[in-house]
Amino acid sequence: MAKLLHERIHRRRDADPSEGLDKYGPTLFADPTNKKYPIDTAGRIKAAWAYIHQPRNAAKYAPGERRTIMTRIRKAAKARRVTLPDPEEFVELMKRVRRRNREKD
Repeated sequence: MAKLLHERIHRRRDADPSEGLDKYGPTLFADPTNKKYPIDTAGRIKAAWAYIHQPRNAAKYAPGERRTIMTRIRKAAKARRVTLPDPEEFVELMKRVRRRNREKD
């Protein structure tokens, strides 16, 4: 299991690590290479869990990288006693929100 935590995450061309630092500050990230998915507060841990499960976000990582990110989020949640949301519920909610937004346009 320790190997999963040390899985190297590739530098994404669509991500600018300085944006993550500017937005969240020097905090702990589930993806420290790209400064994505901050996991320093309960709210950010839940958000990171929900966002990494969105197909559009998950597709940007190799399977091993996704496992590493999810393991880091789970560890942060356990350390802070945070209950992680059901990712499927969040994905369905986001689909409804996007559909509603398209209908407004």
